[in-house]
Amino acid sequence: MIGTVLVANRGEIACRIFRTCRESGIRTVAVHSDADENALHARVADAAVRLPGAASADTYLRGDLIVKAALAAGADAVHPGYGFLSENAGFARAVLDAGLTWIGPPPEAIEAMASKTRAKELMGIAPLGEVTEADLPVLVKAAAGGGGRGMRVVRRLADLDAELTAARAEAASAFGDGEVFVEPYVENGRHVEVQILADTHGTVWALGTRDCSLQRRHQKVIEEAPAPGLTEDLERELHTLAVRAARAVDYAGAGTVEFLVADGKAHFLEMNTRLQVEHPVTEAVFGVDLVALQLRVAEGHALENDPPRARGHAVEARLYAEDPAHGWAPQTGRLHRLTVPDGIRLDTGYTDGDDIGVHYDPMLAKAVAHAPTRAEAVRRLAGALERAAVHGPVTNRDLLVRSLRHEEFTSARMDTGFYDRHLAALTEAAPDPLAPLAAALADASAHPGRFGGWRNLPSQPQVKRYVMAGEEHEVRYRHTRAGLAADDVRVVRADAHRVVLESDGVQRRFEIARYGDTVHVGPTVLTALPRFPDPTAQHAPGSLLAPMPGTVVRVAEGLTEGSAVEAGQPLLWLEAMKMEHRITAPTTGTLTALNAEPGRQVEVGTLLAVVEGNAE
Repeated sequence: MIGTVLVANRGEIACRIFRTCRESGIRTVAVHSDADENALHARVADAAVRLPGAASADTYLRGDLIVKAALAAGADAVHPGYGFLSENAGFARAVLDAGLTWIGPPPEAIEAMASKTRAKELMGIAPLGEVTEADLPVLVKAAAGGGGRGMRVVRRLADLDAELTAARAEAASAFGDGEVFVEPYVENGRHVEVQILADTHGTVWALGTRDCSLQRRHQKVIEEAPAPGLTEDLERELHTLAVRAARAVDYAGAGTVEFLVADGKAHFLEMNTRLQVEHPVTEAVFGVDLVALQLRVAEGHALENDPPRARGHAVEARLYAEDPAHGWAPQTGRLHRLTVPDGIRLDTGYTDGDDIGVHYDPMLAKAVAHAPTRAEAVRRLAGALERAAVHGPVTNRDLLVRSLRHEEFTSARMDTGFYDRHLAALTEAAPDPLAPLAAALADASAHPGRFGGWRNLPSQPQVKRYVMAGEEHEVRYRHTRAGLAADDVRVVRADAHRVVLESDGVQRRFEIARYGDTVHVGPTVLTALPRFPDPTAQHAPGSLLAPMPGTVVRVAEGLTEGSAVEAGQPLLWLEAMKMEHRITAPTTGTLTALNAEPGRQVEVGTLLAVVEGNAE
């Protein structure tokens, strides 16, 4: 029997595994980098072991340090979670060689399937060799790992070498393995996968299907189970292929076989020899705890001959600290509050007051809704996210709500090109015209003496200014004998945290929270402007500012001050939250300043370079 489990991971997946371990009476051990010293997963475990450093390559990718930590903490088993070393056969062997129980598939199975190139060979599929114009578009893909890292779509042959270089660098940073390969890119297909679970006694379960078609940068955003609209024949084929893949490598434990479905045909993508981020939707539909089943399989127990029956539908949305309207740029800062309505499962690695840093993936949480039908589950999740309190950095919450309510999604006609087609409309600003007034009234109620109160003699209206959706809004209100008042709107109630306004006979309630100059009015975020703004420094035209905090990893070869550059030419690359972000020239001209070098860490707004445009 397993007594103590070390989770070789961080964030929400570590917290989720700890939850099942606690329910099973199993002690828990966390590992953490210096950047994660105060992270939730390190706080909730029974014991925690430091991995010195912040970069993944120095910490969560150091299998030797993790095995040493497990032995030092008295753990007798290791669960890898997902990402990092979860599909590393060498790490699995090191765990077993240390006399510990490995909560995962045999190293030989990982070796056969963790490399996507070898997995395709096992399934009889060969990657592309020499790429020609006729092969375009193609997909450059990391042989190890997942999550969209080391993945690039190439539509022009001239871009292939640069994208191969970028993919190798990103894959090496995320997985410690820079191997990549090239395969045909199936456009506008559906991403469908099958959850499998196998024991060491010859039983393999196919636990239904999941649809993960809504993706940004090849990372899943919204997932659901079962995949809607599949024919019985296609679903049977997917299950058969998934079980065949598992049996081909004598698989044991939880895994996922992924496919692209296009024109009614299934195209094998890969087998992930680990737990998936989206496993909660399968748990909800089948009424199982996949982590608990992983533990039982690792202890040598046999599964029932037949899997449990599916019931209802489940949908999961990944809440990211990122700005979809500006290139999905990751965001950092203090997460002041994160709550969802009752009845929604929330898997997260953060709690109120935690800081979101630059070193790791920007996913804050996964919200999951389960209901008897797909329509009910989708509606429930969209409503819950709309009502959720998400106070802190910019997130993709509004995008999730709009995606779930988009006609293409509600009618189950989505595919992997969904955001390519609809991102602009889904991120279009839709400011609430009453939100600035509600914020001003709440502030006036919280600080009644700041700008004066009611007087016998009429006085000028109070004025406050806010930035909402990138635009400045000015609001006016008055102090009267009856309380606060505003033109064209009846103030029903106003205090520091709640404002009720009546407009055109309809009363609306606003929940208010303020953190410094940032004001959350329900789901609307405002920035309060000072009454007397200070002059601000202006940057020269053509200035390139860091769009996010991160590390400069590369500068274009031969680039120096005085270099001639073309509009759109890549100048340098930033790494933030395990992804590379390319900084390009805004115009054709001359590079007049270059303040970046590999290894330099920068904050948001740091001046990286200046390009002076050519005179016309």
